[in-house]
Amino acid sequence: MKNMMIALMAGAMSLAAVQAMAAEKVTLQLKWVAQGQFGGYYVAKDKGFYEEEDLDVEIKPGGPDIAPEQVIAGGGADVVVTWMAAAMVAREKGVPLVNIAQPFQKSGLQLICPKDGPVKSEADFKGHTLGVWFFGNEYPFFAWMNKLGLSTEGGTDGVTVLKQSFDVQPLVQKQADCISVMTYNEYWQAIDAGFKPEDLTVFNYTEMGNDLLEDGLYVMEDKLKDPAFKETMVKFVRASMKGWKYAIDNPEEAAEIVLDNGGQDENHQKRMMGEVAKLIGDGSGVLKPELYERTTKALLDQKIITKEPQGAFTTEITDAAAKQ
Repeated sequence: MKNMMIALMAGAMSLAAVQAMAAEKVTLQLKWVAQGQFGGYYVAKDKGFYEEEDLDVEIKPGGPDIAPEQVIAGGGADVVVTWMAAAMVAREKGVPLVNIAQPFQKSGLQLICPKDGPVKSEADFKGHTLGVWFFGNEYPFFAWMNKLGLSTEGGTDGVTVLKQSFDVQPLVQKQADCISVMTYNEYWQAIDAGFKPEDLTVFNYTEMGNDLLEDGLYVMEDKLKDPAFKETMVKFVRASMKGWKYAIDNPEEAAEIVLDNGGQDENHQKRMMGEVAKLIGDGSGVLKPELYERTTKALLDQKIITKEPQGAFTTEITDAAAKQ
């Protein structure tokens, strides 16, 4: 009997070892630091959704000195979260990224200006300083200015662009007349800094029809030629979107999970999760053709990219994820 128990235990341990070895490793590079913006991925890992798909997922936070496009080009990640404009520019420069899913179906980008300042409407932009993030985040702003026919080289007939830090200090210190914010992040930093909602003029990119696609999932084109990799990405996307749906339904728990993974400020993360939920849409992660076309047209019109992208996205992954 003793020998039988030992054999059964050894068999169980061997089976566990085989299962552990079978888990496919996937490295996800985020666009920014751990925060509610990426809550769905942290939830998917914490709740075991990746494990259910036999995936061992490493989530790497980003930061001001980390470009997801460079990380994946150098082999440091299997899949990255980035904005479509940045991915398109990288693709044209020789990093052939392909969008395999689009969790964020709406833009969270805004420009805010104090109501007691000189900018009340788009007609007031001329001759003023507008704060803009760079590192791939500037393209929606430049596309908008191009649409308005405004130069971004300064002067009385154009706008002066301030390379903005990732906070609201340029507005607090009056270095800019307006600054860029995300609905789920810096907007609330402005409120916490003492600005009241009624004291701000808000230009929302989505409401104005100037929104370009933001947080999407991208992989290298050549990797998709491997059927095994494609199947891994189907599992990854399915589990990730399950994580996003759970996060939307349970924002406070999702915020706690983000905090456990390095997120800062409990109240801010809870507020962020609530705002991010508004951008996820139907939770399918499916890339809508009309939004893809709007984004590429804006980039072409602004000459941010010089030719129509070919093969820059696929719906095969989300289509397969939805069937299982």
